[in-house]
Amino acid sequence: MREVHLKVGRYLARFAADHADIARAQGLRDLCFRRARGLGGRDADRYDATCRHMLVEEVESGELVCCYRVLMLADGAQINTSYSAQFYDLARLSEYRAGMIELGRFCIHPDRSDPDILRLAWGALACVVDAQGVGMLFGCSSFDGAAPEVHAEALDLLARAHLAPERWRPGVKAGVRAALVHRFAQDLAEPAANRGRAMLAMPPLLRSYLSMGGWVSDHAVLDPDLNTLHVFTGLEIAAIPPGRARLLRAGAGDAAKYLSAGD
Repeated sequence: MREVHLKVGRYLARFAADHADIARAQGLRDLCFRRARGLGGRDADRYDATCRHMLVEEVESGELVCCYRVLMLADGAQINTSYSAQFYDLARLSEYRAGMIELGRFCIHPDRSDPDILRLAWGALACVVDAQGVGMLFGCSSFDGAAPEVHAEALDLLARAHLAPERWRPGVKAGVRAALVHRFAQDLAEPAANRGRAMLAMPPLLRSYLSMGGWVSDHAVLDPDLNTLHVFTGLEIAAIPPGRARLLRAGAGDAAKYLSAGD
C-alpha cells in the first residue's frame, strides 16, 4: 500500500518503520492506558505484530504525541483475526464484502491538547481508507472504569439512538464470562438520559464515531485488566455525512501536504 506521510502545523504523521518505532508507540500507550490508571505491566499484545502503527510526531522535537494501530482486512471473512473478535461474536460482519480496518489503541499524549494532532490523526486515517478502498472502520471504544452504573447515561443514549443495524449487530461471544457482559440495551430506564450530558460522558473517540454515523453493539464487555468497559463500534464509510467527510479529507488534502507515495 501507499505509505502515508502527512504534515499539519508542527506535526507529522507516518507509519512505524521498525521495531523501535513500535516500542515508542507501546510506550505512549503505557502512559495513556496503564500508568494513567495506576496499573503496572506493559501495553503490548500479539496483535501488534499484525497491525500497522501510525505515529504522530512533533517535527522539531521528534516527540511522539499520538498513535494508533490499524489492522487491514480484505473483507469480513477475515474478521475473526481481529482484536475485537476476542470479545464479540462477529459472525454477521463476516458476511461484509468490502475492505475493513480495525482501529485500535488510539491515544494522544495527556499533556497535549493541540487540535491539529487529532485533525492530523484522522487525516492520515482518511488517506489509508481512500487508498485501500475501505468500506468500514471498526474497533472497541473504551470507557474509563469497569463499573457499568458509572456510565449509565451514556449507555442509555447508545441503546436508544446508536445501536448497530441488525444485519451487522455483534452477538455475545461464547466463552466470555457472563459476569463480564453488560446488556445495556435491555430494560431501558425511564425517563431517557439527557442527550447533552450523555454525549459529554462518552469517550472522545466514540463521540467522533457517532458524529459520523457510527453505531455500537447492544452490550458492553468489562475489561478488569485495564479497568475499562468497552462497546464494539462500527462506521460505514458511505454513511459519513458529506460535510463531515470533506472535513476529514481536508487533513489529507489542502491542509496537509502529501509528502510521499511509494508502494
